[in-house]
Amino acid sequence: MQQTPPHARKSGSLPPEGALPSSGLPVGRQTAELLTLRDWLRWAVSRFGEAGLFFGHGADNAFDEAAWLILHALHLPRDRLDVFLDARLTADERLAVLNILQQRVARRLPAAYLTQEAWLGDFRFYVDERVIVPRSYFAELLHEGFAPWVADPAEIGDALDLCTGSGCLAILMAHAFPSARVDAVDISTDALAVAQRNVTDYGLDEQVRLVRSDLFGKLGKRRYDLIISNPPYVTAASMAALPAEYRHEPALALAAGDDGLDIVRVILADAARHLKPEGLLAIEVGHNRDIVEAAFPELPLTWIDTPNAEGKIFLLQARDLQSRS
Repeated sequence: MQQTPPHARKSGSLPPEGALPSSGLPVGRQTAELLTLRDWLRWAVSRFGEAGLFFGHGADNAFDEAAWLILHALHLPRDRLDVFLDARLTADERLAVLNILQQRVARRLPAAYLTQEAWLGDFRFYVDERVIVPRSYFAELLHEGFAPWVADPAEIGDALDLCTGSGCLAILMAHAFPSARVDAVDISTDALAVAQRNVTDYGLDEQVRLVRSDLFGKLGKRRYDLIISNPPYVTAASMAALPAEYRHEPALALAAGDDGLDIVRVILADAARHLKPEGLLAIEVGHNRDIVEAAFPELPLTWIDTPNAEGKIFLLQARDLQSRS
């Protein structure tokens, strides 16, 4: 879904896939003097920098990601680092911490796959390598009920999340629009299995319907007040240059042709038939604004800014799309 985010950071040069950083000491001797959580956090940040890891799946720097992984391995609250910094680790705890840090370095796995959780605001989602790690600017908009474009959340009776992946945005829609019936569509059976777990975890099986479909293909004559999509939109050039961490994510959820708009074109061609007369369509396209504007000069695109981004999502009304249906 999302191209390499603008806040992602790379430190050092990337060693070959699967290679451990050169240190000159066996791991046991390296870590024998690491007694406290503070010791392990400093060591982890150094190793991450030495290995040239790439960040962008939740944390944007080595310190935050190391803290996240260590707290997870120790089963400690994710927001209480300071009070535990000088606590000594037991032998079993040191092994657990060492294991998760080594996997992050050696396998280049995103932290979310190691912890099997990702967060959008206060919402936690189960994830594994069947889905991309949740990250979307829609989360900020849905937290505010999609205001001001949706004046009254109670007026949203039917909503659709195209390319739902882990189901995260469909779940946020269900919370933002409690009166809505929410359809969550994905072409991937594996992704829908993850989405089902998340929908059930939130007790939303009666409100959120999961549909295996190639975009609108299996939706029949269903029409919606609001359609959102965070589709694949990574260009061919960007796919070729993706850091190793991103290559663990399903390519099906990232790649979208030479200009990154293969899926967007299909959505725009078919959306009018699935929008109510006053319905809204919103699509996230990451850093591709210039490409979108060049490809669709005839469309009156409204670009939505969020607290942390500008021009990553465009909005259209149903009447804007009638000529394309």
